[in-house]
Amino acid sequence: MKRLLPSTSARLALLVMGSFLVAVVLIGGGLYYAVSSLLLHEARDLVRADAITLVDTYREGGRAGLLAELQARIHGDDGDPDAVYALAGADGSALVGERPDAGIPGPRGRWVEFTERMPETGDALRVIAYEQRLAGGEVLLTGQRLLAQDRLLGLMQQAVLRALLAAAVLAALVGWLTSRWVAGRLRGLEATAARVSAGQLGLRAPLDHSGDAFDQVASRFNAMLDRIEELLDGVRHATDHIAHDLRTPLTRLRNRLEDLRRQAREPGLQAHLDRAVAETDQLLQSFAALLRLSRIEAQALDAGAPRVALAEVVEDAVELYAPIGAERGIRLQVQLAVASVRGDRDQLFQLAVNLLDNALKYAPAGSEVEVRLDAVAAGVRLQVGDRGPGIPEAERERVFDRFQRLEAHRGSPGTGLGLSLVRAIVRHHGGQVQLLDNAPGLRVQVLLPPG
Repeated sequence: MKRLLPSTSARLALLVMGSFLVAVVLIGGGLYYAVSSLLLHEARDLVRADAITLVDTYREGGRAGLLAELQARIHGDDGDPDAVYALAGADGSALVGERPDAGIPGPRGRWVEFTERMPETGDALRVIAYEQRLAGGEVLLTGQRLLAQDRLLGLMQQAVLRALLAAAVLAALVGWLTSRWVAGRLRGLEATAARVSAGQLGLRAPLDHSGDAFDQVASRFNAMLDRIEELLDGVRHATDHIAHDLRTPLTRLRNRLEDLRRQAREPGLQAHLDRAVAETDQLLQSFAALLRLSRIEAQALDAGAPRVALAEVVEDAVELYAPIGAERGIRLQVQLAVASVRGDRDQLFQLAVNLLDNALKYAPAGSEVEVRLDAVAAGVRLQVGDRGPGIPEAERERVFDRFQRLEAHRGSPGTGLGLSLVRAIVRHHGGQVQLLDNAPGLRVQVLLPPG
């Protein structure tokens, strides 16, 4: 199953956005709770003070005095329009106003909260009230409508929602900018790694000398590249020196063996000398292939490389190897589409020659070798397939290494550098090479960028 957010930058942006929104929600929710608690506390203080005043009126004027005071406050012009009063007799009958329920408060009184409908609009209003029992058994309710408080809290809710919306937009912007900044810092490393893997071993990641984590990673990355380049140069120089130093004496040895072979009169001695000359030629081919491989791996493809008609190159290689295949009854099935790539014509010819040489070497007599060139969406695809024994899937990556040969092919002629050279040429041209099952046999697929 594919991940819904495969991009690390996208996940980072969402993380920043989520953290921002959680912080806004916590701050807004905490502020709303604090203001709501403060307003409720003030309303209770107001109700408690009003209840104390009415109790004092009851003590001084009795029930009649309290009823007169309540009527004056309810119907008078100077009364608080948000105040709520009710008085019930000891038998539960309503003397003034209406209580929300018929419960009897305890000796210390109780706080109740209920809603009432406004006659003009029908809107529900919250009411907070304090009920207490008077000395004569009456129950006095003193309350306050929370109209102003609810309006303030409503405005706060709207403000918090607008702030949350603005915070979401701002968080998305900050997250996007953060992800772009991180991606930009990493893009330099990625571009450097891509160009180094393409052969530009002397390239290094840019540094801004800020000393931050990205700069430290780039510095470590450059130090690693320095060490890799140093080791590769050592190996390459050692290989070149060995090849150069041994090629001259081997050439002299071959010439002397050739002279001895011409001078020999005994057939048995000539056969031994023929085998010695052949083995010397194979050694010289190995050294030549090593030198060619080192040069290809050490160079990067020139951006202004000429365009090469790959179909013509492959056709030349097929013409060269067609007689060799005909000697063993192997038919070459060729399908070449018009396609071009940018690169080195000689190296591309060497690529086609190595693939055909391998295919004809391991294809059974009387079988077919398929050579196919197609222009696909990803570039130019070259395929060479045979009907030979093939290569086990577990061994397909290993055979690209230098001098690696399968145990079954140890006795056959070859240097073990053919596929190494193929991979070096393909990588030099920015392509990919795969070994696939041809059922039966092996199919080599090379994908090169279009020209």
